[in-house]
Amino acid sequence: MNNGFMTPSFEGLRALILHRQHANTEALERQFARIGVSAVTVWPELAAEQSFQDFDVLMFDADMGYDEQFPWSAGEAPIPTIALIGSEAPGRITWAVSHGADAQLLKPIGSSGVYSALVIATHAFKRRKSLASEVATLSERLANRENLAAATAILMVRERLPADAAYALLRRRAMDERRTIDEVAQIILEKTGLNEGKRRG
Repeated sequence: MNNGFMTPSFEGLRALILHRQHANTEALERQFARIGVSAVTVWPELAAEQSFQDFDVLMFDADMGYDEQFPWSAGEAPIPTIALIGSEAPGRITWAVSHGADAQLLKPIGSSGVYSALVIATHAFKRRKSLASEVATLSERLANRENLAAATAILMVRERLPADAAYALLRRRAMDERRTIDEVAQIILEKTGLNEGKRRG
């Protein structure tokens, strides 16, 4: 039973290995070649004409890596990442974890391990992006509810209406102006200056 999970093919993917040239990177390149993945090894950073967005997966050296190598905040990589770990020094492990690697591969690199790391990393990356999207959606819904409550309260005071009548007025305005009720609430808050105050707070 696979719960709907299909083992992926990575043929045609582009991998970036951010690691100094070493027997480990050579082993990685051989494994990538066997599964149809093109790999590029660079250190300590990309050339000016290159971009992380040119690649589908990143493998980075957790032993010698540093924050300035990545143009994103920790844990916000735009592609799946795999930490290459050889040292068990607590500081290096903590650094690797702080960057939210989607999978890890222990050094020294042998003749296997890349495929399973890719499966885990790509799956974890998709789940991470999905979760981030859900959180953003929930945050937007919460903000809209707060705006709706605040706009209703404004109308209650301004028009001297009970809550249900103020809300009904919001709905009528939305229909008349062919807007969503959230958009009308936003406009009311902006006209009263409350929305700017919320953003500054």
